[in-house]
Amino acid sequence: MLDNLTQRLARVMKTLRGEARLTEDNIADALREVRLALLEADVALPAVKMFISAVKEKAVGEEVIGSLSPGQALIGVVHRELTALMGEAHDGLNLATQPPAIVLMAGLQGAGKTTTVGKLAKLLRETQKKKVLVVSCDVYRPAAIEQLKTVAEQASVDFFPCSTNEKPVEIARNAVDWAKRHFFDVLLVDTAGRLSIDEAMMKEIAELHAALKPIETLFVVDAMLGQDAINTAKAFSEALPLTGVILTKLDGDSRGGAALSVRHITGKPIKYAGVGEKLSGLEPFHPERMASRILGMGDVLSLIEDARKGIDEAKAVEFAKKLKSGKNFDLNDFKEQIGQMRKMGGISSMIDKLPAQFAQAASQMPAGGEDKAVRRIEGIINSMTPDERSKPELIKASRKRRIATGAGVQVQEVNRLLKQFEQTQKMMKQFSKGGIGKLMRSMKGMMPGLR
Repeated sequence: MLDNLTQRLARVMKTLRGEARLTEDNIADALREVRLALLEADVALPAVKMFISAVKEKAVGEEVIGSLSPGQALIGVVHRELTALMGEAHDGLNLATQPPAIVLMAGLQGAGKTTTVGKLAKLLRETQKKKVLVVSCDVYRPAAIEQLKTVAEQASVDFFPCSTNEKPVEIARNAVDWAKRHFFDVLLVDTAGRLSIDEAMMKEIAELHAALKPIETLFVVDAMLGQDAINTAKAFSEALPLTGVILTKLDGDSRGGAALSVRHITGKPIKYAGVGEKLSGLEPFHPERMASRILGMGDVLSLIEDARKGIDEAKAVEFAKKLKSGKNFDLNDFKEQIGQMRKMGGISSMIDKLPAQFAQAASQMPAGGEDKAVRRIEGIINSMTPDERSKPELIKASRKRRIATGAGVQVQEVNRLLKQFEQTQKMMKQFSKGGIGKLMRSMKGMMPGLR
């Protein structure tokens, strides 16, 4: 997401090398490039004008002190203004009301509302220990009701049953009554969407809002819509008293301008960002961290939070002991570490949050290739016997053929896996002996592009 914008901004900063300070003249060309980069990323024109004006005002006369270059000084200004454009700080859900706290979800069809309801329900259940009930008021698509029911089961939250014969307001009121009588903390209401904004849709959702009086009214918008996202955001903000925005498909192959525009257009904070199709793929939106990612600085804090969510602490302690001793690291451990990485969203999700210079090594990786490779490795290890996993040295030619047949791969794939495992095992031994220099040199051979 926003890779092109990141690369363009990096080139802009390089043009300012060698200057003693930032002046109106030497930043004019730089800001012209920044403006073009933002417009190419589908950022709304009013947001671009405001942003460029603010950067120009703050940057002119900015002293280049200490070891900072003019490019770095300008990055500091751009970072601050990008953060301000997206809303300064993370603004979480306000659930401080007499239960159930009602959250109304609005947006166009195809924006990912129903999946987002499931993601938010799972997040509230796991991180805030809330008892969550979900309900669908989309009576125009029977599949939408069934989809929410399935998503609710996957998220381990309760689903309020309804049918297409009922009226949306009726369904909503019955759900509120049920939630009150069964002591639910939160009620998430999924509403009907249309392929485009129309009067009937806006009237219906306004009626739902009046009947429910939700504490949160969230606008769900697809980040891949580009300029259309801006028009949609404006229409919904005029029809409803929105309290926040959820951006979906932020990890998609999009120019991502919606992330920089929606806050400016609606005046409401972006509360969450949807990444990936899994129900765990909903992240609190932190403007400062997103600004860092756009400028190629990475988002290490979010990476640490992903690790905390995805890693089993007891298993991590056990692995740390093995790492320290340098012994008994076998194929079971190898598979376990791959599994932990998948829980964190996979390699591409981690790379997206790393600073640009560390992410370059993986830039040649084909889309979706890592997940396929990980599944192949897990399949090969699963085809081994317990003895073979704990003692890989037992795996000779005949065993390799049997494992390859069981996993549905060529023998060369088994050989490649065993070679990767041997290299990892050597790294673990060097790390346990404190050979950091040797470890880094061995990693260069395993990771092209690492310097």
